[in-house]
Amino acid sequence: MKKNKSLLWLFALILVLSAFLAACGGDDNGSSSDDSEKKEETETETEGTAEGEPQTGGTLVYGIDAPPEGLFSSAFYGIATDAEVIALFDEPLIDYNENLEPVPNIASWETEDNKVFTFTFEEGVKWHNGEELTVNDWVFALETIADPDYDGPRYSNVQTIEGAEAFRNGEADTISGIEVVSDYEIKITFDEARVNNLTNLWAYPLPEAAMGDIPVAEMSASEFVITNPIGIGPFKVDKIVQGESVEFSKFEDYWNGDVNLDKIVLRVIDNSSVVGALQNNDVDMISLQPVSGPEVEPLENVEITTYPGLSYYYVGFKLGKFDSESQTITEENPKYQDKQLRQAMMYALNRQEWVDAFFFGYANVVNAPVPSSHWNAADNSELNTYEYDPEKAKTLLDEAGYVDQNGDGFREDPNGDEFVVKFSHYATGNPTFEARAQAITQYWEEVGLKTELEMVEVNLYYDMVEKDDPSIETFFGGWGTGADPDPSGLWKADQLWNYPRYNNPEADQLLDDALDIEIVGTDQDKRTDLYIEWQKIVNEEVPMLYIAELEEIVALNNRVGGVEYDVSGQNNPAEWFVTE
Repeated sequence: MKKNKSLLWLFALILVLSAFLAACGGDDNGSSSDDSEKKEETETETEGTAEGEPQTGGTLVYGIDAPPEGLFSSAFYGIATDAEVIALFDEPLIDYNENLEPVPNIASWETEDNKVFTFTFEEGVKWHNGEELTVNDWVFALETIADPDYDGPRYSNVQTIEGAEAFRNGEADTISGIEVVSDYEIKITFDEARVNNLTNLWAYPLPEAAMGDIPVAEMSASEFVITNPIGIGPFKVDKIVQGESVEFSKFEDYWNGDVNLDKIVLRVIDNSSVVGALQNNDVDMISLQPVSGPEVEPLENVEITTYPGLSYYYVGFKLGKFDSESQTITEENPKYQDKQLRQAMMYALNRQEWVDAFFFGYANVVNAPVPSSHWNAADNSELNTYEYDPEKAKTLLDEAGYVDQNGDGFREDPNGDEFVVKFSHYATGNPTFEARAQAITQYWEEVGLKTELEMVEVNLYYDMVEKDDPSIETFFGGWGTGADPDPSGLWKADQLWNYPRYNNPEADQLLDDALDIEIVGTDQDKRTDLYIEWQKIVNEEVPMLYIAELEEIVALNNRVGGVEYDVSGQNNPAEWFVTE
């Protein structure tokens, strides 16, 4: 079986999976699984419902329930709906198995010290424009992402290569840690030995012959990202109708064996129309929002499959402002700096009730930002589980000086000034999003915290969150994690995707130590101990309120076969088929 798992979403903003846009993770490259009353434990791997030998030919209709942003390049996309599109026409150099261990795809590797890696490429791999893939396309991708004019979110996946920082700062014309040996062999040296250098490394090349003359600052708006993307996967893009559909056809020169389907048509299906589209055979496969699960389950022509997710949902606090050029948190926002305030807001949330109401048995409460599917997840016995306790929330608020001084039923801040929690949530066509957001505001108002809700169009929303727009104070979000569970890219103070702008040197040091060969060697238990200590800190300090992790939910028409899922995502679309 071709094991080209679609891990794009694992790097992404997972505003996707189940209750998000469509993951991450993704997310939004992301997905989740949570800790409440799950459905029956699912198989680690599930597959499509059509029986018998794979058939060739035919068209599969692939649905997504929110429009893509339209950045169809692994180096530039930011939301999981874009990642779903990319996964149908592109694939990485390195793959991951069901244990989230890296395995060769197009590139194999050797290393003796976890600092210097030698990669060997498959020969004869073709881009969709007919050019042959070589290591130079990977160098082009790595240098693009490290370029000072790069406007995408992937720099953390190249910054540990030796010389990447000097290249980014304009102090060098090349990245010193990249050595091209031949068209099919390349040596990459990292700035230091780390346990996860390989799994953190950006593994998607870019077509240099097509994009090499485009200034980096203009790439994300170029035709090869927006209207004519080029990949190396089993299907090539034929036509894009922005916000509506993408048409793909079989790539006859695909490097990794036969491709069963002739075509895939990806369509945006409004949330309100998903159940009807499945019932009427208008769509063959689509990731479901949990709210749709109970309506789809009775359909005789459709089967629901679930698998463990790698994402979590949260409410974040904007604790500071981030400067992208210096990669530092430059300002501190005072409003939510009091830990007792944040803890009180956590105790005020009846998370189990909320999860049951809006995720229909497909989610569980989570108490730290590491999905339970990962090997380094802390057990709840080692964490404060913040059981719903409005009286404790009130006590903490009283102790912190948030009391009702004017008798209007709402608490003022310790200075006696009006205190209003401004809560933001993204808006799509899903009507449950505003309802679930309002439920959160109601929990806070019940303990005396006046709350205002703002629903923001989803693509604008994450741009505002990322750029620390002052109108965003507390915000609902979701993240998908990668194959390696190291949370540094989402949590360290020098990372763009640390959206709460959490700044704790002790916590950052634990994350660094967990990757330090001299401290942990290759001992996973030692890494786990350090990650658990880190989770205890962020569980105590609650720079975000941890809400839930979800299972991934996919609906497959009975005519679809060859589709498989496990914790690493979906299998190679080349293996999918339809029976009629």
